Amino acid sequence: MGKRATISDVARQAHVSATTVSRYLNQHYQKMSDETKARIAQVIADLDYSPSSSARQMRQKSSHLVGVLVGDIANPFSSLMAKGIYDVLQPAGYDIQLMNSNDSKEAESRHLDRLIEQRADGIIVQPSAASFAQFERCRANGIPIIIVDRTMKNLPTDVAYVTSENFDACYRLGPILVDHGYQNVISVSSRLAEASGQILRIKGLMQTANDHQLQYINLEMRDGNVEWLKAELQQNLQELSGRTAVISLMGPLLFNLLDIFKNLSITFPQDIGLISYDDWDWSRFIGDGIFLLRQDMELMGSQAAQFLLEMIHDPKKKLGTEYLPVTMVERPSI
Repeated sequence: MGKRATISDVARQAHVSATTVSRYLNQHYQKMSDETKARIAQVIADLDYSPSSSARQMRQKSSHLVGVLVGDIANPFSSLMAKGIYDVLQPAGYDIQLMNSNDSKEAESRHLDRLIEQRADGIIVQPSAASFAQFERCRANGIPIIIVDRTMKNLPTDVAYVTSENFDACYRLGPILVDHGYQNVISVSSRLAEASGQILRIKGLMQTANDHQLQYINLEMRDGNVEWLKAELQQNLQELSGRTAVISLMGPLLFNLLDIFKNLSITFPQDIGLISYDDWDWSRFIGDGIFLLRQDMELMGSQAAQFLLEMIHDPKKKLGTEYLPVTMVERPSI
């Protein structure tokens, strides 16, 4: 058995003083940069450092508080996910602190610090930061964390992750579009944060387009520039030959597309095919209804909450990744 790492080992490898490491373990983050916190958290993880007192002793008393961080609280799907979490954790005796990162990794970092200071029993996060390094500080302080929905880089295999089958759902569209006589696919995305569930959706469409001889274009709308999106759609639809299906990769973008198509007098399925990710229940009233890829965010929230309860009761439990099905709601918009 190797020698157990000490606080001095952590300090040496993180290039800080032992006092700084001690301040970190006791959640005294004043005048400590995010970079320093992330570096200490990474070294603690690398060395498998387990303090004999400080953070461990602080975790002995349950706060019965769970933090839930969402990227955009205005998005109805964040609310649905939060409801799934509430339905599981409140009956189990936990208070929920819902926090909005506004798709900002800086705001997300501040919220994480606050939850650590409050000695939260666990955290469920729809991440804004693309790298898991931002969240290592939680594990270093003995706080279980569940990642939901969005794709991240460097996600450790032992971190619980609950998401939808984004790649597979989009890949399945290929043969359906071919059967309906389409030759082209234009997807529309809008990533406001570094992390995004749309990354694997785009990869799924790219792969299915390649395998089924479809021409594929993705238009990434930035900063809510609807006029840019309108001009790009108009130009691409004029230049492409054959039938084209347009796919909204997140629910709120469907509003923009419907407005653009009305303005350009484009109808579906006569002029184009239209598909949208997420279940906008009202979309069945648009024309004869819009073809949907429906993910169940409430189920995602409840599954994440179940995982968190298991980790709170057994901190050594390894849960891995849970992929939830995406349902196709076939309607005549294609």
